[in-house]
Amino acid sequence: MTLSWSAYRRARRRSRQAWAVLAFLAVLVAAGIAWFFTAGQFLAVEPAVSGPNEVPVFDATWMKPVVPPRPVPEGTAISALDSLPVKGRAPKNDYDRSAFGQAWFDADRNGCDTRNDILRRDLSDVAYSTGSRCKVSSGTFHEPYAGRVTTFTRGADSSKAVQIDHVVALGDAWQKGAAELTPKQRQNLANDPLNLIAADGPANQEKSASDAASWLPGNKALRCHYVARQISVKAAYGLWVTQAERDAMGRVLSSCPGQRTIVAR
Repeated sequence: MTLSWSAYRRARRRSRQAWAVLAFLAVLVAAGIAWFFTAGQFLAVEPAVSGPNEVPVFDATWMKPVVPPRPVPEGTAISALDSLPVKGRAPKNDYDRSAFGQAWFDADRNGCDTRNDILRRDLSDVAYSTGSRCKVSSGTFHEPYAGRVTTFTRGADSSKAVQIDHVVALGDAWQKGAAELTPKQRQNLANDPLNLIAADGPANQEKSASDAASWLPGNKALRCHYVARQISVKAAYGLWVTQAERDAMGRVLSSCPGQRTIVAR
């Protein structure tokens, strides 16, 4: 069967259009593959979590204040951030946890160690070990970092599911001015309720000694409070920030410019 000239031209045009579509799709696939292997696979997919957007600091009915070297500046967190010195990290090779004194020392002299003070402050439905008015044996709370309801049960293995996080990690603090504090001031920093939050154990382990430039809570609702709390601690104890840390804090606070510093009341 012989095609007419016009039919032949229509067939050729359709063929060219089909090849053009296939070429365009091939380019899209190639670009997608290239993106995945250069950037896409490394994008952090953050969990869709929700939880508290702040954590309490102080309960005057049973806690006593731990006095830092200077008061937390009242006002916006971004203004306090602007007042922090920006420097590089000092060496960490001489860091030792013992420089911050006895772990969970009763710094406020209320008769209970700091770990149990924070568990009592942050947990609900708190129960105590038999014969103790301090030793928390169980409780529940809406955990702030991962943003889920968590149960604490004291035990050799179960206790580690809920840990007490130093908001400004002690290793980070050491490299940013804490080495220049007195032993008493460092002990207060390690036991100050402003710098302590009951948190999910795995999240706390993931954070380790990170600052805001390398770790933020998965619960986005908490981030403004969390960064403001770090700034408040650093201002109160005369610590500095690195440029990368300052930039990260500024990015978080750009979404909440009215965020205030965290002051124990």
